[in-house]
Amino acid sequence: MSASEEEALMTEPTSATRLGAALIHHAGESLNENTASSYRAASTQANTAEQLGPLSDLPGFWEGTGFGLIARPDFDAENRDGIFLQLNILRETIEFRPIGSPVMNRGSKQPDIALYGVTYLHRVTDAATGGALHIESGAWLNIPATAAPASAASIARLSMIPHGNSVCAMGFPQYVAPDGSGLHEALDTPEIPPANTVPFDIGAKAPPAGTKNPYSAYDLSVASEYRTSPLPAEITQDLIDDPNVALRDAIKGQMLTHITRLITSTDMGGGLSNIPFITQNADAQSLESVWAIEQVNGPSGNDGNEFVQLQYSQTALLNFRGKSYPHVTVGTMIKAF
Repeated sequence: MSASEEEALMTEPTSATRLGAALIHHAGESLNENTASSYRAASTQANTAEQLGPLSDLPGFWEGTGFGLIARPDFDAENRDGIFLQLNILRETIEFRPIGSPVMNRGSKQPDIALYGVTYLHRVTDAATGGALHIESGAWLNIPATAAPASAASIARLSMIPHGNSVCAMGFPQYVAPDGSGLHEALDTPEIPPANTVPFDIGAKAPPAGTKNPYSAYDLSVASEYRTSPLPAEITQDLIDDPNVALRDAIKGQMLTHITRLITSTDMGGGLSNIPFITQNADAQSLESVWAIEQVNGPSGNDGNEFVQLQYSQTALLNFRGKSYPHVTVGTMIKAF
């Protein structure tokens, strides 16, 4: 036998060693039930979609625009406030793909549970320059009710950001639909509360809406070399004070027939981990977000022009120099494919 034939014999999988062979009963072999359960059998597309629950409309390719605000540390002795306010109009794409099989979590205090979910890749660039701003990979999970711990059905967002952050945020879905029976009856304009951009003491509560920002970089009436320049025309004082203005403007004149909100926060469970440099210099300690999947019946109620829209608002708190600085990002995207 030649060396190449010996190598092929050693490496070629046989019917007895192939992944998944434990699911196939062979004559003269006993099927070990525990071994068979170690493998995840792929689900049908229809079954996977059904098991995704509130995540079922996510799979696909989305693109759109947004706004980002971040007060980043400025290592400049002449900068009295010690921050640079970066403001960007965003171009965004995000692609969700369903996980094609159940993900088994083994129980010791209760029976096993099966999770279903989607993976995603989110890319963000600056609308004015095309410069890279953000890339994030991760997964959303649909989690059934559990006894240990005692919990209703929930969702989780798992994210990895190459600044050196890893996020696990827990939460729940919220559904909004018309009260009447008409298929395309318009929803009242959904309430989108303000997003706070005012820094506050670490550990304190975020200030109420309307609180004056003490940092001059946030005030467009005051010249500042510690703020993005030139500033895109779309960025106004109202947008800096409340980035959710962009979301409200995007849905003006739209007829929304259904909304699924995915509400998550690291304060509800999970957590946020950073590389040591992040922890020492701009410690990211929390992330909260609302992602809204919106069924839209076209501009101004144009029947027959239905599409799906994804809006989000999220706030990460960056802690440095005794303050928590809200890093707020908002976006509106349309499912293209």
